Amino acid sequence: MVLNIFVVGLDELNHSTLRSLPNADQYEFHQLLTPEELQEGTVAVPELLDKAQRQLDAFDGSIDAIVGYWDFPVSSMVPILCDRYGLRSADLEAVVKCEHKYWSRLEQQKVIQEYPAFGLIDLGDEHATRPEHVSYPAWIKPIKGTESEGAHHLEDDQQLQDALALEREEVDRLGGPFNDVLAMLDLPTEIAEVGGSAAMIEEAAAGDQLTVEGFSRGDRVEIYGVVDSYNYPDVPSFLRYQYPSRLPAQTQDYIADVTRRVITGLGLTNSTFNVEYFWDPQAERLVLLEVNPRHSQSHAMLFEEVDGVSNHAVMLDLALDRDPHLPRREGQFAVAAKWYLRRFSDGLVRRVPSAARITEIEQRYPGTTVEVSVEEGDRLSEGYGGDSYSYVLAEIFMGARDEEELVRNYDRCVEALEFDIEDRQEGD
Repeated sequence: MVLNIFVVGLDELNHSTLRSLPNADQYEFHQLLTPEELQEGTVAVPELLDKAQRQLDAFDGSIDAIVGYWDFPVSSMVPILCDRYGLRSADLEAVVKCEHKYWSRLEQQKVIQEYPAFGLIDLGDEHATRPEHVSYPAWIKPIKGTESEGAHHLEDDQQLQDALALEREEVDRLGGPFNDVLAMLDLPTEIAEVGGSAAMIEEAAAGDQLTVEGFSRGDRVEIYGVVDSYNYPDVPSFLRYQYPSRLPAQTQDYIADVTRRVITGLGLTNSTFNVEYFWDPQAERLVLLEVNPRHSQSHAMLFEEVDGVSNHAVMLDLALDRDPHLPRREGQFAVAAKWYLRRFSDGLVRRVPSAARITEIEQRYPGTTVEVSVEEGDRLSEGYGGDSYSYVLAEIFMGARDEEELVRNYDRCVEALEFDIEDRQEGD
């Protein structure tokens, strides 16, 4: 019997990765709302839930699982929809504890010491200052954001004041819809008073950034991979995710232990997760950045290329009440990466690589997939998916025999793509 799996925000690239899973012929994957409906413009959670429910109710067949791999609102919608249809999922309150950055920090304090100094900042106060116990350099960020949206790096009080002006404009895009989710829970008084349209400030961490991927089922919390993150030089924007991690095994074991304590403390179970950290090897200091109650779709092809099966398999197993298992190092490549080709100033897209050019590149470098993120005529500053400092032109997945080959092939790939972007300034 074929099982009907509804994927909230199913996109073409991940659909292809799902279809490559072992025993994929046992599943029929259905798109439940489009990525554009879920990620662009104003996010209206009640309307999205109603639309998803109408689609599910109209389906003529069994509904065997509802899953998702995107950040908010998908990560919150999945447990809500699963509860309505009697399907297995994480508990909504545990998911929200992870997603509410301030609430998550309060819960982390109870079980670990590896977190930065942090505090709320009053966006309604024109003369707001950083909490005394938080030092520069620091970050200001909304308590609900995605893809570093609304996060600004701070070196001094003037930068804080400049960032506060931006934060007041940005905080409601996701904070408002997040309030709709918070309203579904019986919140602690402190969290209810904070709400979803708030901001916090926390000390910046030093060191190498990494992500721990794992799952929790019942009392079992398992780590199945560690992915290294690399930034562009002198800019806090991701250049690539690389798997497997180059960290020593002893360090990875330590980070895995911290992760298990955090996930258990948050009460997150029957869920995949990824936890982001900074590791300073000189100081031997670990700092937890954030907890995401989902696995990372950005890493799916990396696990597939190195281990032989993508992390989507774990998501499916949990949704179908099965013990997950991922193979190790059974893929075609020793190392894999997801690269972000970025531009650091605004512009008008005059030309993007043709489909024929992309196919040529992918054939020239086996294990490579190029996903162009912009279209001809786009104004970069009006698009979605960048961070506070850059705009993504393309995402490039790539496998290789070693890191040297990985970097060399990426450089050649970028040179061959030949984007044409016309410079534009604000107000042009």
